[in-house]
Amino acid sequence: MLISAGPVQSLGTESEPRLRFGEDAKPDGAWRGRRFLWLGDKPAYELSFWCGTCAFLFERMEGANETCSIADVEHRLTDGLHDIDQDVVTRFSELLPRGDYLPLLLSVEPRLVRPSQPGDYFAEEQVAVWGMNNFWDLPENPRTPYYRTFGTRVDDGTHLFEFVVPMVPPSWNEAARVAAHAEALAERSTMTAVAVSILDICAPAANITGEYATHWALTHFLLDGNHKMQAAAQTGRPLRLLSLLSVDASLALPNQVARIPELRAGRFLA
Repeated sequence: MLISAGPVQSLGTESEPRLRFGEDAKPDGAWRGRRFLWLGDKPAYELSFWCGTCAFLFERMEGANETCSIADVEHRLTDGLHDIDQDVVTRFSELLPRGDYLPLLLSVEPRLVRPSQPGDYFAEEQVAVWGMNNFWDLPENPRTPYYRTFGTRVDDGTHLFEFVVPMVPPSWNEAARVAAHAEALAERSTMTAVAVSILDICAPAANITGEYATHWALTHFLLDGNHKMQAAAQTGRPLRLLSLLSVDASLALPNQVARIPELRAGRFLA
């Protein structure tokens, strides 16, 4: 469910953001370098390649090893947001590079999935369109448990998939904090996590499997709320998610990013 969507805003810092989306060094003769979400000076996640015809990807790297919570707004997020809080948006945007962001406040019902187990997008919906990885003859491997939250039809042959990706695996979370959040979620559904997000639009260059389709992948990388997200998944209760959707870092046109509030307000059609 979409609770609120703000206008696109210019946010972030000009110098040394803690997180950034960008390109690795380009090998000699290559068109582009690999695309990453960087945490500090280390790649945290490898992302879909720039071409838009390769299969969608987020693959955890060794740099995804810490969370990005901000202590002085934690109480507000625990109480929960009822609308887009500009102060919270500004505080988290200080972790990010300067650019255009679309703030969204969503209600999500996360379902934890693991690579190559039931519900894994990479082993199911992606294989149905792109087939197996040509080299490994296996599905793409995100190398992390992750959460699925929403899906809907965009138009004929095009489907939106939504993912919430933790910066550390759920097994690193403190069990007592997860249990405390689970108890709190039983009383209120306004508790809020925070993410920086991208929209990657991918379609194969040719009909590989007989099920040609375009996939819109809306991916939220958790900045705050790893324990809350796990608690929501374990209890089956909704949780709110404040998303800062990067227009610049997405593999999508600005007018396609602008459709996300409309699509996210729609009915679940996974």
